[in-house]
Amino acid sequence: MKGIKKSLTEEYLYLDFSHHIEGFIFPLHTSVTLFLLSYCDCKIFKVCLVPNRESTDVLLLKNVLSEDVDIQIISRQDLPPIVQSCCLPAVVERPDSFCRAGLAVVLRHIIQKSYEADPSKKEILELLGFKKTCLKACAEVSQWTRLCELTIPLAVESFLKESSDQPPTIPAEILELERKLSEPVRVHNDDKLRRQKLKQQKAAGVRPSLAKEKAQSKDHRQGSSEEMDSSPESLELKVAFAKLTVHEDPAPANREPSHIRKAKASDLPPLEHVFAEGLYFTLADIVLLPCIHHFLVIICKKLSEKLVEFPLLAAWYQRIQEVPRVKTVASQCGIQFLHLPQLQTTSNEHHPNLDEAPCVEEQSDPLFIGGPRPTMTKLMEKGIEVMFSPHPCPTWTLDWDTLPAAVSPKEGKMSSDRALRKQQQLNNLIYVVTNQARPGDRIVDFCSGGGHVGIVLAYMLPSCQVTLIENKELSLIRAKKRSDELGLSNIWFIQANMEYFTGMFNIGVALHACGVATDMVIEHCIKTRASFVTCPCCYGFIQNTSKFNFPKSDQFKKTLSYKEHMILCRFADQTAVQLPPQRRLIGKQCMCLVDLDRARAAEERGYSVQVISMQPESCSPKNNMIVGVPI
Repeated sequence: MKGIKKSLTEEYLYLDFSHHIEGFIFPLHTSVTLFLLSYCDCKIFKVCLVPNRESTDVLLLKNVLSEDVDIQIISRQDLPPIVQSCCLPAVVERPDSFCRAGLAVVLRHIIQKSYEADPSKKEILELLGFKKTCLKACAEVSQWTRLCELTIPLAVESFLKESSDQPPTIPAEILELERKLSEPVRVHNDDKLRRQKLKQQKAAGVRPSLAKEKAQSKDHRQGSSEEMDSSPESLELKVAFAKLTVHEDPAPANREPSHIRKAKASDLPPLEHVFAEGLYFTLADIVLLPCIHHFLVIICKKLSEKLVEFPLLAAWYQRIQEVPRVKTVASQCGIQFLHLPQLQTTSNEHHPNLDEAPCVEEQSDPLFIGGPRPTMTKLMEKGIEVMFSPHPCPTWTLDWDTLPAAVSPKEGKMSSDRALRKQQQLNNLIYVVTNQARPGDRIVDFCSGGGHVGIVLAYMLPSCQVTLIENKELSLIRAKKRSDELGLSNIWFIQANMEYFTGMFNIGVALHACGVATDMVIEHCIKTRASFVTCPCCYGFIQNTSKFNFPKSDQFKKTLSYKEHMILCRFADQTAVQLPPQRRLIGKQCMCLVDLDRARAAEERGYSVQVISMQPESCSPKNNMIVGVPI
């Protein structure tokens, strides 16, 4: 009973409201969230709509809201302070010190709380997919999270706005989604399923070379639910809908014939999409449904000739209506499904309007020579050498023995040796931050993990407000438990990707933010004109993204190509203690050069920046510290 009580703790869910069209609420993030609440039959949240205009007719607004969800109206200035620092949607646990923000984080939380409230609803938990990872990764590293959380909703909203004034242009993001639906599906047991599909095809007399063509012709017939039901189901459809209707594990299949078991992986037919991410109905489908519905409404009204360009999207739209409860919930949320004509699936042709996602630079460079030494020599010839700024106080340390146990990283689940090294790392960051901080400052611990940095800062600087931002829920819950033991009142916890934190702050800190996360932290600080103290990690994961191109600074761009910079990043990861000393030395030098590029880029934007080696250097193989102060 104790667990059930905890799961039913009242929480407040805050949603943006901009306008409504024919009973449908915008922005799309809000309508997606309300759709999920209805789908989960979730009553445990106090739902508050936050109008973006004071002139909103509240009475008219209440008329278009679902009767199944009790919704209050609240002005933006009346939001809890922690919510005012975040993008909506956001969920807050009272007493307003723990907030979850951003569409993916909030939707995943709704699913988890709905399941906790009623564990018999296993189909709700299945929305999180295999290993419960659907939309878990941040948009910066996951194409699906980026599509569902950012690009598709924003593109459709722009499409709708454009269509009210003139014939709209098909969004490149929708074309990309159509292309993704044509890609082969990869699932954890795809080899087994592909062998079953091969067996099915051989039994039907389909040659492997014609398998894909036949599968595509199958999609032609899925223009209406009647034809889907009356025609023989593909293996993918059987697997997908069996999961939606049967909760028990299916009986083990008989052993496959020898010619099926021995077939080469390259000869197995690909699996095709049934739903957005693959074979199974997940949270991604729920996010996309309101967006794609509104897109198709405009297409059918104003650009009906363009519908033939989206056969896979149309087939998905028809198929999702067969999922139990989707039609009922859609009707409650103002979605009246369209009856689309049957579409002929053509070969996957290239759409000239499709902007491909940014990819790693692959152009051949005739002057490129492999390995870090030629690259380092090239930099030296331009006057760029490995050089660290002096440490301001290399022997300074906190008196850990006099601090409460909950302040120390030894309270976490780590060995005594690792805890000692963590204390040494914290000594470096805490010294720099405490010497910069002034009473009343706001300090943000980005990628905070279990709060090792933020909790020490909140304890040492009681006159400052400290905010921990972390995407992993369990890490933040552990941090909050330690904070509660200490009785800290100057600390906030926000589960979100850092771009959803919009509050003002004076100092940003990050200990071992992985790959480009360090660059995201520095960028966030620069935009706010805040100081930053970062300790980078996972240099080998650095690559061009939708937000960053490497090298970053003008000085490095004039000297190195992207490929040469990536060589530095890969070798910068080779600093582990078990490696030969000379190899570790080269790794340390590459780390310095990568971080000097980051420092130069910040200097070009009005910062004074130092790259410092933490002391003792044995505290971590990744022991660089980048300290920036706005000029």
